[in-house]
Amino acid sequence: MSAPSRRTVLRGLALTAAATAVPFPALASTAASAAEWVPPLHQMRGMWIASVLNINWPSKPGLTVDQQKAEYLAWLDLAQQRKLNSIFLQIRPTADAFWPSPYEPWSQWITGVQGQDPGYDPLGFAVEETHKRGLALHAWFNPYRVSMQGDPAKLHPDHPGRKHPEWIVAFGGRLYYNPGLPEVRKFCQDAMLDAIARYDIDGLHFDDYFYPTNTTAFDDAAAFAKYGAGFPDLAAWRRNNVDLMVSEMQQRVLETKPEIAWGISPSGIWRNKATDPLGSDTSGGQSYDNLHADTRGWVKKGWLDYIAPQLYWYIGQSNADYAKLVPWWSDVAQGTGTLLWIGQAAYKAGDPAQTAPQWQDPKELSKHLTLNRDYPQVSGDIWFSAGDVRADRIGSVTTVVADHYGRPALAPVLPRLASGPKPHRPVVALARTTDEGVRVRLVATGPKEPFLFAIFRFDERARAAQFENAANLVAVVPGDRHVTWVDPEGRRGQYYYALAVDRANRVSRPSNGHRVIV
Repeated sequence: MSAPSRRTVLRGLALTAAATAVPFPALASTAASAAEWVPPLHQMRGMWIASVLNINWPSKPGLTVDQQKAEYLAWLDLAQQRKLNSIFLQIRPTADAFWPSPYEPWSQWITGVQGQDPGYDPLGFAVEETHKRGLALHAWFNPYRVSMQGDPAKLHPDHPGRKHPEWIVAFGGRLYYNPGLPEVRKFCQDAMLDAIARYDIDGLHFDDYFYPTNTTAFDDAAAFAKYGAGFPDLAAWRRNNVDLMVSEMQQRVLETKPEIAWGISPSGIWRNKATDPLGSDTSGGQSYDNLHADTRGWVKKGWLDYIAPQLYWYIGQSNADYAKLVPWWSDVAQGTGTLLWIGQAAYKAGDPAQTAPQWQDPKELSKHLTLNRDYPQVSGDIWFSAGDVRADRIGSVTTVVADHYGRPALAPVLPRLASGPKPHRPVVALARTTDEGVRVRLVATGPKEPFLFAIFRFDERARAAQFENAANLVAVVPGDRHVTWVDPEGRRGQYYYALAVDRANRVSRPSNGHRVIV
């Protein structure tokens, strides 16, 4: 059975994606769960916003600029409601662009017509508005997919695939760039890095699209004949092509914008133990063999800042048990400097098409995060997709938030950036009771305002060690020179502190403590 990656759900999701106007379900009280467990101060809490086939945003082609903007702002509202801290936005779904790219045409998923100017800069808008909310924006790219249909003549006349038909391989009713051509790899890297260089983006993100699955009929024989000398077989050459894309991308990201995160969300099984003793105790589709993606190798070689395997299975599933894959990936990541985030299948929870009873259990996804706590290598989760986070079928997402997101969390610090300069210590200039609660005023120090402030509340003076977890973290708010925030649950006699947080999620020393005496 193949891994149930996003490849197998795109079309179904496109047909069932809900309109943005659907109201958000109310969140359950987190008081009890927060008392039982304290989340770490740094934890990835992300969601994927898919644009291909209009799965999430825009919800359909041809919306007005104002409608598109309103939809995106609604996704940010949702992220804040669900206490997330990161957005993974698909901006190059089919060798096209959500920004005015000099390399590839405007995406058809914006206006319905490839190459048609939407009348504004969607990526520029998204970056600005996401950061206004204090959320990170990771730009999600598909490196090789060219089209969801198989006729090159239907591409825009200026599309690179029309200008270089030798770059294109038709397969399975779709079009792909040929990963075996060095000029294709460089072009794809150039096209993606254009967005990274020009926009204030927090990360560059790939998903599991490299070679398509079942590639016996993928016509790259000519490229193999030209470039495959020295490789024992076609599969080894293809794996090397993907390895080159990953390793070269790392080097180019470090050269272009070293402070951003670079990572991949592959399908969840590298190899099965029956195939390779280093593999997992599973019997599902193998990325190493089926997609020519040596996902374990990338981690071990240090080519990624993070890896986010799509573990889209339930606990106890016979062919791919979530409870076996999390420890396997934790062992792979241990000691590598590569962070491990888990791709979670929000799309399966409560889906009537899922016959396994586990996916009809509102607690299944929450159980995943409970299991993750036993593996310190896991530093967070990303949810697929935003529409399912909003739909919250059977209350599964509400349950996760109640059980695990009782406190806010900062996104993780990349190990390679941890030793960088920390932001300046802020000042708590005011903490005073009002009819609405305690009004707290924060002042940035130093030459640059922080990206965020993390606000802590204590019943007595705090010690430095108490800022290393989120036990008393009450809010994370966007940074500025001066910020005022009201704590509706604050009261006289309590102490307020703040940490300044920079874009790399590094934190300052704690501020002064300000006691509420009025």
